[in-house]
Amino acid sequence: MTLANILVHLDSSPRCAMRTALAVKLAARHGARLTGLFAEMSSAHRVGVVASWPSEDHLERAAAAAKAFAETTESLGGAATFLDINRGGDQEILVRASAIARHFDLVVLGQVEEGGRVPADLPEQILLESGRPVLMIPYAGSYADVGHRPIFAWHRSRGAARALCDALPLVHPGADALAVQAARQGDTVDEFAPMVVEHLAAHGITGRYHTVTVEEVKLMDTLLNQAADHSADLLAIGAFDHTGFAFLGRGSGTRYVMRHMTLPVLFSH
Repeated sequence: MTLANILVHLDSSPRCAMRTALAVKLAARHGARLTGLFAEMSSAHRVGVVASWPSEDHLERAAAAAKAFAETTESLGGAATFLDINRGGDQEILVRASAIARHFDLVVLGQVEEGGRVPADLPEQILLESGRPVLMIPYAGSYADVGHRPIFAWHRSRGAARALCDALPLVHPGADALAVQAARQGDTVDEFAPMVVEHLAAHGITGRYHTVTVEEVKLMDTLLNQAADHSADLLAIGAFDHTGFAFLGRGSGTRYVMRHMTLPVLFSH
């Protein structure tokens, strides 16, 4: 499975360089087009009560992002494109970024940091409104590549199945994969669990299936701990998916992972 068209979010934060480098690696692996979308909050230039856009500050930051993107994507040749969303208000950014994201196979975002210029709701908005899988990179740690040791958050649900399949293009052939089902005490065994491993094997991926019993409030911590125990470099999870744990249906589980992620996460909705 291949990706043909990838979007990476750009901003003026120091972490942007690593996120872009990973997106370039994915694009090179798949022979894909890569578009860098510069989008961050910025105030208009004001003289008295008169406001004008774009401000010099925005233009300077966009120019710096374009230069860095061109340097990082030089190896892709003509397969890289820079796009400035050209808006500084948070709501305009959310709407326009989601509309643009719909036209790509994969969206690469960074975990939002407090006090930054990126709208806090950007990842959630793109997940809910774009219909595209989102690969989110933590704001701490170094991630040169993903997909050698993936972990799949599995449950008998549409969201889990979609996340697993959306993540397959990111997984290297021969990868050591782990599918984890978090179950509550008394849950019945999934009779089709072996088919998850068989599906991975059909894609050349060595997989194991593991069930762990957890309390509802500890579900996401358990998944992140399983990822750490597996030395995983990618977690695939259904976002805003009601997986049988009541509180997850309102999205709190997805938001918890967004805040506490310790590895790159492929969210699928």
